[in-house]
Amino acid sequence: KVTSRLLPFLFVCYVFAYLDRANIGFAHLQFSRDIGLSDAAFGLGVGLFYVGYMLFEVPSNLWLARVGVRKTLMRIMALWGIVSAGTAFVQTPTQFYIARVLLGAAEAGFFPGVILYFTYWFPAARRARVTSIFMTAICVSGIVSGPVSGWILNSMSGLLGYNGWQWLFLLEGLPSVIAGVFAYVYLTDRPEQATWLTDEEKALLLEELSRDAQTKAARAHGSIWIALKEPKFYFLTFAYFSVPWASIVVHIWAPSVIQKSGVSNYWHIGLLSAIPYVVGAIAMYLLGRNSDRMLERRWHFMASALMAALGVALLPAAANHAGILVALLCVATAGYLGMLSLFWTIPPAYLSSTAAASGIGLISSLGQFGGISAPSVIGYASTHFGSSTMGLYAVAVVSILGGLAVVLGIPARAISERRE
Repeated sequence: KVTSRLLPFLFVCYVFAYLDRANIGFAHLQFSRDIGLSDAAFGLGVGLFYVGYMLFEVPSNLWLARVGVRKTLMRIMALWGIVSAGTAFVQTPTQFYIARVLLGAAEAGFFPGVILYFTYWFPAARRARVTSIFMTAICVSGIVSGPVSGWILNSMSGLLGYNGWQWLFLLEGLPSVIAGVFAYVYLTDRPEQATWLTDEEKALLLEELSRDAQTKAARAHGSIWIALKEPKFYFLTFAYFSVPWASIVVHIWAPSVIQKSGVSNYWHIGLLSAIPYVVGAIAMYLLGRNSDRMLERRWHFMASALMAALGVALLPAAANHAGILVALLCVATAGYLGMLSLFWTIPPAYLSSTAAASGIGLISSLGQFGGISAPSVIGYASTHFGSSTMGLYAVAVVSILGGLAVVLGIPARAISERRE
């Protein structure tokens, strides 16, 4: 009952979030030429999103814990929708950089906020499956974004005097504003406030969550400051640092990679870019379900990291073969999405309830250095070496190191979970 009430709407919100974050990869096919962006400058702009994100992520999560998810999501989604739509009017690289920083600041706190929100409603042994379903929104966003963005670029260029990439930002940004207002009306902050649950259902849910918290309290850190003194916290942070490296290839560079393989029609590029997300959604769900069944997170994360590394590292060898390229993007996408969904089952199991709000936000915030560095490395390689090959190899290496950080740095007993 809780899942059917909360998950579909949060799922749609996350689709909008990734649509507005990643549509820059399709806009890049047109607008970089219009405003004079090199690949290196574009990579810098992509990375600047994470600067704004990092600055406001922890404060946003702490504010959510204080005022509730309804007010927090309304603020986040309305602001990011307005900024995303406003990107349609940038005319210089500097304006593009400013828009990206503002978009990151506006969206900061959405994902870690929802992860924290799940801890209010779902026991740990159910959370990986719920998180995996929620995060298939990334796949749906990719499936929707490709064809829709390609169609907009192909069909709406010149309409009312605006370029295709301007229509792209406008049409994909404004739905987030509407969803933000609806979030305030529809969501419930805590189980005890849920008028759509009976008293018996509330009691059952609260008892289960209380038992889960007691199990975790026996082994988890009661203060984020204590957690900061332990190496395990930094292994977790580095592991999350590795996740945006793979995501940049999947979300931002994939349309350009497909275009360089010889596909010139924007609609066709969009269709091909959607295929890896279909495969990734299936793989992510199966990994999450198997992880819940075995109550094992670390080696599932490592296997996902190896898939991401393999798919990305082989991309240069298939640069002129669109079919093989898309197959490798399927492997990379499945690995990246597996890493992302599985990772976020680990910090809530490791940190106590009192440390979770700041701890989840801090890990996510520090990990965003990966989002700053990865596009800059790939963009620099593309501009100065004439190819993104060295940048893609760097992504593969960082992905493997991230998997090793979890397997070697986090003992299994530190995140052991009770089977219901």
